[in-house]
Amino acid sequence: MIWLAQTFWSSIGKKLIMGITGLSFCLFLGAHLLGNLTIYGGAGSFNAYSDKLHSLGLLINAAEWGLLIFALLHVGMGGLLYFQNLWARPTRYIMKKTAGGRTWSSTIMPYTGLYLLIFVIIHLFTFHFVDKTHQTIYHIVAGVFNRPVYAAFYIFSMIVVAFHVKHGFWSAFQSLGANHPKYMPLIRGAAVVFSVAVALGFGSIPLFVLSRT
Repeated sequence: MIWLAQTFWSSIGKKLIMGITGLSFCLFLGAHLLGNLTIYGGAGSFNAYSDKLHSLGLLINAAEWGLLIFALLHVGMGGLLYFQNLWARPTRYIMKKTAGGRTWSSTIMPYTGLYLLIFVIIHLFTFHFVDKTHQTIYHIVAGVFNRPVYAAFYIFSMIVVAFHVKHGFWSAFQSLGANHPKYMPLIRGAAVVFSVAVALGFGSIPLFVLSRT
């Protein structure tokens, strides 16, 4: 057990945990997007999707706890890696940040990650931890997105998600050992397609709601 703890406490181990949890969140985003797009079918379709989820009972509760644990691991390992890198080089290098394979996307990952953590908390208190006794989930979503300020905030956040996912998607495969010249271009391409789909899919929902008012 000691060697296992030492392995996961190393930089490689932390990146491995981030890769596994990151890909899990990508799967969640894909499934969540497909479900949310049922709003295009109207209130009945969207409420039926929500009711179907809640009818799963313990399975949904287990999934929510799993996501919470993965989120804590992902944020925790990301924070440790960030400060570990700062401690390793206390003074900034006088060279381009793209040196050594670093890109603009990788440079902003800690900041987009922090922003998304704040967004997720706001998102949960806006849609999840609300009183659903006298209103359906469709009316909650419609009411929130009918506020242009929140709709703009949500769309901007989806753009941030796209940047974070774009780099995190292929970086996760790299951490898991899939860094091969033959496959990495395909993985990078898939990362772009997936991140754009997430941004357009989620970002279109508030615009759709606003167009119906």
